[in-house]
Formats: sequence, C-alpha cells, structure tokens
Amino acid sequence: MLTAIICTYNRAKYTGALLESIAANDLDKSQYEILLVDNNCTDNTRAVCEAFATAHTDVQFRYVVEYEQGLSAARNKGIKEAKGDIIVYIDDDALVDIGYLRTYADWFAFHSDTMACGGPVEPLYETQEPEWFTPYTKALLTAWCNYGSKPREYPKGCYPSGGNAAFRIKVFEQVGLFNTALGRKGNSLMASEEKDIFDKMHALGMQIKYLPGPVLHHIIPQAKLEQDYFDRLTLQIGISERQRTLTISKGKYVKRLISECIKWSGTIVLLFLYTISFHPMKGWKLILFRKNVTKGLLGFCG
Repeated sequence: MLTAIICTYNRAKYTGALLESIAANDLDKSQYEILLVDNNCTDNTRAVCEAFATAHTDVQFRYVVEYEQGLSAARNKGIKEAKGDIIVYIDDDALVDIGYLRTYADWFAFHSDTMACGGPVEPLYETQEPEWFTPYTKALLTAWCNYGSKPREYPKGCYPSGGNAAFRIKVFEQVGLFNTALGRKGNSLMASEEKDIFDKMHALGMQIKYLPGPVLHHIIPQAKLEQDYFDRLTLQIGISERQRTLTISKGKYVKRLISECIKWSGTIVLLFLYTISFHPMKGWKLILFRKNVTKGLLGFCG
C-alpha cells in the first residue's frame, strides 16, 4: 500500500488539478490512498477537497488538519496518519504524470534495499523562465532537478527534492520525524528539514535512489521569480543551515562554514566565466545568492 501525502497551506488554486492528476494515475486504486494534510489553510482548500472526494468515490482519499503551523509538522502528521508502508510526498503546487505512483510502487516492490528515492522536478512556469537563470538559480527557485535517464545513486551532496520524495515508512522509525524547528512555517521560507532527514539516513547507510520515471511538474508563479522572494529564500537557507548544524554540534557548523568558503571560490569563478561570455547578470545573481546564504549562516540577519 502506498500513501501519497500532500501537505498544504493556502494553495487551493492548485489543489484540484493536483488531485485530479494523482487520480488519473495508472496504479490500481486499491493500491494507494491520497492523504491531504491541511496546515491551517484559510482559503477554500476544504471545499476543493470535498468536491474532489464527491466526484471520485473510487479513490481512497482522506483529509486531515495539522494545527501546529509548519511544513515539518504537517509532514509528521502525514507519517502518523498514513496507512501505507510506502509514503510519497507531493508538493501542493504541482502536477504528476500518469505513471508517477506506479513507478515508485514498482521500484520499492522489487528493490528491498532501497529505503528512499526521488525523481525529476520540472518547472511549469506561469510566465516564462528569466534570462538570468543558471542551473544553480533554477534549482534554487524551482526545485528543478534531473540526474539522467537511468536509476542511479544521487551525486555526492545531493538528495531528493522534498516535494517529490518517497520513503519506506520504517525509515522514520529509525531516524525520527522531521525537525519542527526547521522547514517552512506559513509564509516563512525556512528550510533544511529534508537535508536533516537524508543526512541521518546516510549516517545509517540507508540506500537512496534517483529514479527518472516519477516526474513532478512544479508550478512556478511570477512571484517566485521576483527579487524579494529570491532574497528572502536565500537568506532563510543560510539561517536554516546555521540552526541545523549547530543543533548537531559546533564541529558540524564549522565544517559548514568551511564548505561555504569553498562555495564562494566556485561562485567567483562562475562570475568570471559568465562575465566573459557576456552574461554578467547570471554571475551576479549567483554572488547575491551566496552573499545572502553566508549572511544567514553567520547570523547577520537582524
């Protein structure tokens, strides 16, 4: 049994289409359930879900509320409520392909050593992709990822996008639940709760696989491409990493600072390369990205 979990906060405009795309999957409906976790929505999310349930009586659909604000708390609610032994987290502002659930179900059924996996995330722009995008800023703002056309291990330092990730539920029995001090809360853009889980999995030697089949189409509104969102997101990444690493140990935090210095070296090289190829804005956006992350990492965010 597979449980598709959608954690949502005021995204009713996307909810109906997402639910329809899941219901259109070719996995037998007896083999999965959809669990929507409402994290204190103030829009018409409940009405959209009730309409979906009425129109799709053949789908195992449940609607629950998590009153503790925050994505991590909502994800934990999903784990506690799930009936499946495989759980798949799906972003609330996305669409999935017809074979999405079946790909995950089949992989776990035939690969008992895999404890978690993820798939590609492709942006679906409501406007258009900015000219200043690079692979790095594109991944930052849209969660875009694609590691090829064959199943493989994730590259070192990489892990599944939290909005397109599948786990055996027993993973959380061993590593614990998502850290509610991390992750988004309402309109806050805190992060690192996913990295925290995957780091714990790596420490225990758990296998995490990339699968090319389960593609998630992430809807990107113009607001996510604006400077204000860029600045808030990148600053919060730094703040989140500071909090995550210091919670583990001061040594872990120092290692993260060293890593940041190395990333600065790479960023400066990229600035030079983009500048001499007549795309300076791409390079300067990366500098701004790095500056904001470093500011948050050092605690200079007052």
